[in-house]
Amino acid sequence: MLDHHQGDFRTQFVREPAALRRHPALVLNADFRPLSYYPLSLWPWQEAIKAVFLERVTILAEYDECVRSQRQAFRIPSVVVLKDFVKPQKRVAFTRFNLFLRDGFQCQYCGARGDLTFDHVVPRSRGGVTSWENVVAACSPCNLRKANKSLRASGLRLRRPARQPSAEDMHAIGRRFPPNHLHESWMDFLYWDAELES
Repeated sequence: MLDHHQGDFRTQFVREPAALRRHPALVLNADFRPLSYYPLSLWPWQEAIKAVFLERVTILAEYDECVRSQRQAFRIPSVVVLKDFVKPQKRVAFTRFNLFLRDGFQCQYCGARGDLTFDHVVPRSRGGVTSWENVVAACSPCNLRKANKSLRASGLRLRRPARQPSAEDMHAIGRRFPPNHLHESWMDFLYWDAELES
């Protein structure tokens, strides 16, 4: 077995070929659910192999590709599960990205997608605060139309009330927006708790 206590673990591997940069491992919590859906909980392959040697994870699936140390060859993990449960974070950070995710990446006035900004429902000039309950994703035309007017004065209506999402809400919404790269070995673990279509 490779001694991971001698020097930096990563330096024991031969310089990685370019192709191996694209082999992230899906990281599951001890309950076999992803740590997060958005962003999807992924580790670079080096971190996954390191965690295996530190006995922090169990490998559930592997890529066909291998990496080599001076003594051994290892198949690259594609799915790993943590041995110890990590308690999910309850509070959702109030960030531009999380706001867009909460709103499904669409304008909360007209439903348009793409080129989004954000809008204060009660304008700051009228005492509105920057919070989950007062900020929504908006397209530029709706944002310009609303300006610093109230909803009633602008003639716009919210598609749904602005509210602070829970971590569970964000998990559920994030599952509707998978990243560009989903390896086939991840599918059973990403959607196993989804409702089946009738």
